[in-house]
Amino acid sequence: MFKFAIGALGALAMLAGGLATSEVQARSKTLDAVKARGSLLCTGHNGSFLGFAEVDDKGNWKGLDIDFCRALAVAIFGSVDKLKIVPLSWAQRFPSIQSGDVDVIIKATGWTMGRDTELGLQFSRPYLLGATQIMVHKELGLKDARDLEGATVCVAGGTSTERLAANYLASLKVKHEFVTYEKTEELRSAYFSKRCDAFVGWGPNLAVTRSKGSANAADHQILPDVLAMEPESAAMRQGDDGWVDILNWLFSSLMLAELNGITSENVDAMKANPPNSTIGRLLGVTPGIGKRLGLDDSWAYNVIKTMGNYAQIYDRNLGKDSPYKLQRGINALYNKGGVLYPLILD
Repeated sequence: MFKFAIGALGALAMLAGGLATSEVQARSKTLDAVKARGSLLCTGHNGSFLGFAEVDDKGNWKGLDIDFCRALAVAIFGSVDKLKIVPLSWAQRFPSIQSGDVDVIIKATGWTMGRDTELGLQFSRPYLLGATQIMVHKELGLKDARDLEGATVCVAGGTSTERLAANYLASLKVKHEFVTYEKTEELRSAYFSKRCDAFVGWGPNLAVTRSKGSANAADHQILPDVLAMEPESAAMRQGDDGWVDILNWLFSSLMLAELNGITSENVDAMKANPPNSTIGRLLGVTPGIGKRLGLDDSWAYNVIKTMGNYAQIYDRNLGKDSPYKLQRGINALYNKGGVLYPLILD
């Protein structure tokens, strides 16, 4: 009996070892298809979704989502030149991923149960948390939503945003008056003409509205209150866990670089003299980070060198270096008062 038990344990150990080896060597089918094609197909927008996917006056794509598409192309090919942006409407994005017209959706896409269970999609870890917030005229001197007592509040009528705002202000016992509009243009016009004191909407869109709708964006402030939260994630076809792994570790590597102060400017110095074993592994000095994903060991180094860390990407598209000046808030790393964090690289 004892010999049998030892033999059985040995067989299980060999089986586990074999499984672990095959898992390390496993490739993503999508990754193989992308490499065979010689290009990555990633989502754009059919127009300009400001701050996320927009076309500048020279016809070049820019935006947070576009930069993450570029980062993925660099991780795979070592260059942004292999990226092809496919302009899509919101309605087209899910049929396009299922048909293979794109390899991944990086397009301000919320991770919902319906999409996860009914559309045949898998999602990466969230790369951004989209908060429903409140913008006000700065001259009113308001600090947070509790100061909206007796205020008129602009909100899109018949939407979930209206319900969220009503519930939130009710929970604070703040008396207010809603001014509702169905058309976005009318809603913005009402706010900027001061027919209402506050404007409720998705935080990034409010930042864009503030920048584009006023001669002086500093005249408007976004209050710190968070009425609701939506995790924005990359969406992929179900059944390719290796592809999901690549996206998860792409986003995590950018956050890990920020956490450790690694930027596009100092990454070469960090690689030449890594301060610790984690940084050595991240930058490919210690082998292994690439083989596990079917990529080169230098993939994360290439991404950081080309695109910067998470903070650099955020700041130039939505934050302090952009026209929109949207503060990081909850999208800061955990050590800066936010909720984002890198996964453990071992």
